[in-house]
Amino acid sequence: MKGANYMKLKQMILKCLIISLLIICIGCQDKSKNVVIDNNEEEIINLKFYGYKSEAINVIAIENSLQAYMEENPNVKITYESVKGIEYYNILEKRLKNARYDDIFMIDEDHLQEFKGDGYFADLSDLSTISHFSEMSLNQMKEENGSIYYVPSTISAFGLYCNMDLLKKHGQKVPQNEKEFMQVCDYFVNKGIVPIVANNDISLKTIAIAKALYPVYQSANHDEIINQMNQDPKILAQYMKTGYEFVEKIINNKYVDAKVALKTEKTKDDLIQFEKGENPFMLTGAWAAVRVQNDAPNLHFEVHPYPILETGSVLVTNIDTRLCVNAKGEHVEEAKKFIEYLTQDNVIWEFVNSQSSFSPLKETRLADDETIQPLSSYLNEKNAMLGTDSRIKYSLWSLTRQGIQKLLKGEDIESAVSIIENANQ
Repeated sequence: MKGANYMKLKQMILKCLIISLLIICIGCQDKSKNVVIDNNEEEIINLKFYGYKSEAINVIAIENSLQAYMEENPNVKITYESVKGIEYYNILEKRLKNARYDDIFMIDEDHLQEFKGDGYFADLSDLSTISHFSEMSLNQMKEENGSIYYVPSTISAFGLYCNMDLLKKHGQKVPQNEKEFMQVCDYFVNKGIVPIVANNDISLKTIAIAKALYPVYQSANHDEIINQMNQDPKILAQYMKTGYEFVEKIINNKYVDAKVALKTEKTKDDLIQFEKGENPFMLTGAWAAVRVQNDAPNLHFEVHPYPILETGSVLVTNIDTRLCVNAKGEHVEEAKKFIEYLTQDNVIWEFVNSQSSFSPLKETRLADDETIQPLSSYLNEKNAMLGTDSRIKYSLWSLTRQGIQKLLKGEDIESAVSIIENANQ
């Protein structure tokens, strides 16, 4: 019995030792694991960047900037996510309400005005690169109180894409004014060819805005006129009526196929149509030039300003690809540092160049894309105008789009104008 008791005691002691060792090991493992996690949380800053630039060449330029910044700042990780088209803003609104979802996001003028009162925009006026921006850009960026809620990374331009081979084949030239534009379009209509490829968004509305508001910007009292518009939308509507009348003439003269245009998505369906080489003109953003060249390398085309004035042409531009920092995000200061990096001269240039656009900075470099060079000489106060002007306190971009769609559907000018007349500031 004595021997049996001794053996039981020995086994119990051995079991206790094994259990103790296991507990110690497990405890050590847990402690080691927790230390690693804590270090990661303290050292790595994850920034989320949401945008509407989804074309491969644009995304590559963005990713290159992100990668270069992360190499210089190994404690920062940035992920870029994009959604194309109008759906972008539907999603953005939901994400902004979930305050900590995005740190950096893109915006346009209309939605900036819409969301401005909700406290989503961090003030960027203290960035060291603000002084690099051109006077035109700064005039649009600065709020009345001196705050800056976004920085633009490009100045985009809208133009008349011209199929040079088709024009030459028919003995026609690039039109230089309204009369020549109408004449060459009439020529192709008589040949059974639709002259202009137009999309259902930016094509005809930029024509309407240019035709209506270019005289305002050329007047000596343009600031006074804009103030009057802001106080009474009917005044803006009366100016826009001139633009709608011009677009209605384009539609009635069969320069565009209205039914096709209503279904034509920008930077997608319109490019496919133009790349076939069957139409002499297309109205869209100059940024699509690179895409057209890649898709149709044998298509010889150039992008020119709108020939819609009695004595010449006008270039419609936008302070574009506006970058904002989420004031309600988790990493406001870190996000601002990244924006500061992006807006350095050489960094911003890679993105500008990839977009066949122009720089919002004081520098005067021109994009490498030769097809848009005819636009460059129009980048001045006399020959260019903004499609969306922050001084006009209405969502003119979206209001005009709605008006143009009414005209494409065959409705009268008054129905298009009424949308602006009833606009709320």
